[in-house]
Amino acid sequence: MLTWYAHNMNDHVKKLAEEAAKLSPNDRAELIEGILSSLDKPDSEIDRAWAREAQDRLEAYERGEIEALDFEEVVESAIKGQRSK
Repeated sequence: MLTWYAHNMNDHVKKLAEEAAKLSPNDRAELIEGILSSLDKPDSEIDRAWAREAQDRLEAYERGEIEALDFEEVVESAIKGQRSK
């Protein structure tokens, strides 16, 4: 049985989803992992951009232009932000 998201699917995708829904939970999890991994392809340009960003941030920290936060501070801030929503 398909749920609310099925109305956006074409007929072929609906049939695949119906077949997948018949699989055991473990088999569905393996199928999902396979589909997700097929979407997560390495992109060397993105990797280079993140490497430059990380290097720039490290150098700014070493020059004293930015400061580091403790992990606990970051988590506490995130939790407070979620509570205020």
